[in-house]
Amino acid sequence: MKIVVDGMGGDKGSREVLKGIKVTLDEKDDIEIIVVGQEEKLSKILDEMKFSSKRLTIVNADEVIEMTDEPVAAVREKKKSSVNVGLELVKKGEADAFVSAGNTGALISASQLKLRRIKGILRPAIATVFPSKKGKIVFMDVGANADTKPEYINQFAIMGTEFAKEILKVDIPKVSLLNIGSEEGKGNEITRQAFDLLKENKEINFIGNIESREMMFGDADVIVSDGFTGNMVLKTSEGMVNYIFSVLKEEIGKSFFAKLGIFLLKKSLRNMKNKLDSSEYGGALFLGLNGISIKAHGNSDYIGIKNAIIVADSFAKNKFVEKLKDIINDN
Repeated sequence: MKIVVDGMGGDKGSREVLKGIKVTLDEKDDIEIIVVGQEEKLSKILDEMKFSSKRLTIVNADEVIEMTDEPVAAVREKKKSSVNVGLELVKKGEADAFVSAGNTGALISASQLKLRRIKGILRPAIATVFPSKKGKIVFMDVGANADTKPEYINQFAIMGTEFAKEILKVDIPKVSLLNIGSEEGKGNEITRQAFDLLKENKEINFIGNIESREMMFGDADVIVSDGFTGNMVLKTSEGMVNYIFSVLKEEIGKSFFAKLGIFLLKKSLRNMKNKLDSSEYGGALFLGLNGISIKAHGNSDYIGIKNAIIVADSFAKNKFVEKLKDIINDN
């Protein structure tokens, strides 16, 4: 598979992206990578890293969409940006997937513009993977659709089910609707109507509502929501994880016995951190498009970039887009 990586995206800069690419190519001998960005800058960093590979190609893109740019305007005005150039390669069939840790809004806009929706898809959605007590869960939409209709959420459940089969390796994923209560009839007009549609949907295994506090402890494999709520839950969760570890670090520094206890729990705490680290899950997939577009976390280190590339490669190899088209066309 040939994966395109945005060499200019991400909070940690191009060097971290290239480091992630290097690790990927070192570990996986069946992946080719095209890194898109300012060729002179990327080449200089690769020279400093003393890294070259026959499976790595640089494609020049003069412009950069910054994190602070207005997404839609940037996509329209910066036609030679790394995001536009990279997605164009996927659109033309010259690559199998695109990965970026850059501006989320710009990636959404450019992905829809370049790749277009699968026929029959009402709205694309962003699906991500959350840690849970039983392993992992799929959660969507986490930001593509702030304003959502019940029929969109119903279709998110179909797409999320296929996503979960692929990434969680679950044959019949259990689907829940994020709501303010677990009982039928809870929520606003949109969630109540969405509940009715999900209940009647024969393509999914719907098990009812779920509250946000139960997301990581419940039976659901897939949890669906409107994009506004989903994005708030995602960012609150990330913030809470960071807060917990910052408080823990502060408290450890206050006591010798706390430091001793942490030393004894070092392995367990490392495992806990890995489970809660978003970079471990390979980014979010923009579902419902005629191509694979992966959003790595903006703060991804080289491990996060590597994992995003591997996820993109897996979905491309397993022809996920073609499978989703078949499911949608059958409905």
